[in-house]
Amino acid sequence: QVQLVESGGGLVQPGGSLRLSCVASGFTLDYYAIGWFRQAPGKEREGVSCISSSDGITYYADSVKGRFTISRDNFKNSVYLQMNSLKPEDTAVYYCATDPDYKSLVAGIVRGSWGKGTLVTVSS
Repeated sequence: QVQLVESGGGLVQPGGSLRLSCVASGFTLDYYAIGWFRQAPGKEREGVSCISSSDGITYYADSVKGRFTISRDNFKNSVYLQMNSLKPEDTAVYYCATDPDYKSLVAGIVRGSWGKGTLVTVSS
């Protein structure tokens, strides 16, 4: 069964850090670009960060640039999102998703799999 499972969300104070993980099962991530997306209450889903399949090219939304870092470990069939200096406006459900093409993923096109999401709440 093809599946993406996110973890690592939780409640954190402003300025704190969290590390999200996304583990794939039923397929290998090696040939896919992987992205993190988020959806805050009452808002549309937005792209946060993407990483290409082979050469490690990354993309970050302006709102998270300099604070978030995406990485992948193909041996563990996993992708990570290190989130530092968190702000209340980062509060959202975070999803990972795959697409065979990096540029498509950056454009928000997802033709692969979606995870079910993990909730991040930034609040004092």
